[in-house]
Amino acid sequence: MSSSNLDPNPDEFRRWGSAALETVAEYLGSIRDRKLYPKTNAAAIRGRLSKELPTQPQAFEQVLTDFETVLLELSRHNAHPRMFGYVQSPGTGIAAIADLLASSLNANLTAWRSAPAAVEIERLTIDWIKQLVGYQADAGGLFVSGGSIANLAGLAAARSAKAPELRQSGALGVGKRMCIYASHETHHSVDKAAILLGLGQESVRKIPVDEQDKIRLDELVRAIEDDIAAGNLPFCVVANAGTVMTGAVDPLEQISEIARRFNLWMHVDGAYGGFAMLSPKAKPLFAGIEQADSIALDPHKWLYIPVDCGCVLYRHPPFARAAFALDADYTRVIGHAADEAFAFWDYGPELSRRFRALKVWMVLRAVGIEGLGRAVENDLACARHLEQLVSRSDDFEMMAPVELSIFCFRHLPNHLRESLKRADDKKRQEMETEIDRWNEQLLIALQHDGSSYLSNASINGRFCLRGCVINYRTTLQDMEILLDDLRRVAATLSPRP
Repeated sequence: MSSSNLDPNPDEFRRWGSAALETVAEYLGSIRDRKLYPKTNAAAIRGRLSKELPTQPQAFEQVLTDFETVLLELSRHNAHPRMFGYVQSPGTGIAAIADLLASSLNANLTAWRSAPAAVEIERLTIDWIKQLVGYQADAGGLFVSGGSIANLAGLAAARSAKAPELRQSGALGVGKRMCIYASHETHHSVDKAAILLGLGQESVRKIPVDEQDKIRLDELVRAIEDDIAAGNLPFCVVANAGTVMTGAVDPLEQISEIARRFNLWMHVDGAYGGFAMLSPKAKPLFAGIEQADSIALDPHKWLYIPVDCGCVLYRHPPFARAAFALDADYTRVIGHAADEAFAFWDYGPELSRRFRALKVWMVLRAVGIEGLGRAVENDLACARHLEQLVSRSDDFEMMAPVELSIFCFRHLPNHLRESLKRADDKKRQEMETEIDRWNEQLLIALQHDGSSYLSNASINGRFCLRGCVINYRTTLQDMEILLDDLRRVAATLSPRP
């Protein structure tokens, strides 16, 4: 053990790093063969951890051993090729190394003066992402923790743009309810942002969706006109570039036309689906995203970056600056020209900011846009393959169309399918309730089995098995294994429906 574990000498640091990298290399190399989910509980995990406050230093080797025997053994393995739950990417080795480098440099990206080279890396990487979505050179943006904060920042800029008096007088200065429009399928972080911005959850007008889970434009227009007639202030419409439930992409071009007609800010939540535009086959779905006033994206989803790394883009950055900039003597930038006086704190809610940009910059350079596009296309192909397998089966049923890489389906043995067709309304409702219970039981059993992992969704009031493919390790065969796992697990459960 070093005389000072706070400041190891170079040889000791190399020894620590080599041991840690060997652990990571072995872990990633065996990821496909690992049980995806541990058979454990909270009490068992706490029992493996020492509760005593560590008043004296411990050897690095012991700390690493505890990581291996507790963390690696008792974690859900998000890098596993059949981790289909939620919207979970696997991360990448190059980005993990970037996190080590960023933490070693420990740059705090508040302003240019605080981290000159790191700030320029972030500005450059944001410029690359602006090019991907079709924004002009004068657009801006920054990296944040994730899609929730990106949505919050976008809506804060919208509020400032459409009601600048709020900055000084607060909600009383407007004198009327400010209204946000979003479909029923919109992520709950939009509601949370409305609450945090003092607008209230009732300000979020939930618009019905069509049979493809896309926002209904006629209902959107009707809701806006009703609020205008009632004396309210419509100010923002949120469009989805990949809903979290089914992956639906709203008609962005038509929504932008409606936003212009009613002088609304258009915010696009592309946290899940936005980077699917890297796939040539999916890119047409995102036509019109370049007309959005702000966009939320998550590099820690479809750029395969480890968490946390979200991104918010502004088509007109001065509106964001009007929302976030605030002078204080201790933050005043002096002795710098205009370019070097730049501060990220003027465009987002954070002051202290870690060097998130480094891992994005390194992955984009090491993999390339074309390589990432091929990986995204493989994810889309895997979801479509699952849809085809289910459609051809006699024991599963798709519950929503596959647009990107999310798939929603349920286990429905053939005898139940036929019985549903013959049942009257009352009997059908009873059977549907029982099928919901069965699929919920099946989902829990699948998760505990550890070979494949799904999450859940509700489609038209029915319980669904939901999966999402965002993993360059996933193959078509993995989709076949998933259905085999479900059938195998189902055979062990009782009573069967």
